[in-house]
Amino acid sequence: MNFALATLLSGGGGAVNDGPLAAGIKNFANWLTEPTRYSVSSILAIAAVFYFRKFFSKVWVITVFFALATGLFVFAFQDPNFNAIITKPDNVPIIILFATVIFFSWLSLRRAVINDERTKRGEPTLEGELSKQKVFTWPDLVYIELICLVLFTAALLVWSIMITAPIEEPAATARTPNPSKAPWYFLGLQELLVYFDPWIAGVLLPSFIIVGLCAIPYLDTNPKGNGYYTFDERPFAVVFFWVGFVLFWVSFVILGTFLRGPNWSFFGPFEFWDLHKLEPMVNVDLSTYFWVELLGKPRPDEPLVREAPGIIALLGYFLVLPPLVGKTLMKKMVAEMGMVRFNVFMHLFLWFVLIPIKMGLRWTVNLKYFIGMPEFFFNV
Repeated sequence: MNFALATLLSGGGGAVNDGPLAAGIKNFANWLTEPTRYSVSSILAIAAVFYFRKFFSKVWVITVFFALATGLFVFAFQDPNFNAIITKPDNVPIIILFATVIFFSWLSLRRAVINDERTKRGEPTLEGELSKQKVFTWPDLVYIELICLVLFTAALLVWSIMITAPIEEPAATARTPNPSKAPWYFLGLQELLVYFDPWIAGVLLPSFIIVGLCAIPYLDTNPKGNGYYTFDERPFAVVFFWVGFVLFWVSFVILGTFLRGPNWSFFGPFEFWDLHKLEPMVNVDLSTYFWVELLGKPRPDEPLVREAPGIIALLGYFLVLPPLVGKTLMKKMVAEMGMVRFNVFMHLFLWFVLIPIKMGLRWTVNLKYFIGMPEFFFNV
């Protein structure tokens, strides 16, 4: 923190012709986008939006936000390092994704706030009012779809003419891109590979996502909130979706696109992508922390004994925590869902929560695995 403040005051890190204010803004942006601060600030931002949702759902708030964001984007676009990242042909859609996700998330929150206020007054929801208005499929809907089709086709033609397709030279084993990145829609999974073993990041967690989405109609027995936007009637479901989609998917795409550079190192948005920047791999397993750092002894040779701390920690996490939470914080949910559905939900939920836990421990204490048994190809 002191280093960041000193850097801001000195105006270092910006371009040669940057003034103190411009250099301070750029250094603050680079400081804030460090992964731990980036994640914590994202969580705090979402929490603030929900807690003060009546304020953030106002039209003038989103108008001011996009006006300020546009001004900052124009300012940042003049920086050569920022410009080089943003203008990559395959990064342009991510800017559009970022803007549209923010706008439509705000729109859904605004409609939810309006519906909650109308419900308190005993009035029908906005969707209930609209359902009374009937229009013909032909010509009303078909004409609208035709106009949208023509406009989007024209936009894609202009896009394809003005922006070069991101097609690189034929693949060669002697020369690989640095960094080697997956397509944008897989950057979230590629980021998970940094923190989890491939069988967890590439198979287990995506399978749990699919199974969890399929299980929602069978686990969620709340009849409210179907067919209309609301927050007061389904706070947990709305918050969980926002955290899962916006924080742990869209933000992962942004992180992997704009903040991951050569050698898969982290770079600020105004930082030069230096090929020689190497982050030392000092990550250690939980067993090393327990046996070597805490007890001052060498790690045992027997894998099960060596990894006993991690095994006990994960067993407690998955077996002890669900009934404990069910008898304390989530009594109401247990009564509504039943014990079987609640336990299925909790285990899916705990795997989801394990992602930010593992990421935070990697960034703060350099933890690699809770259980590291390469003898059995079992690393968690």
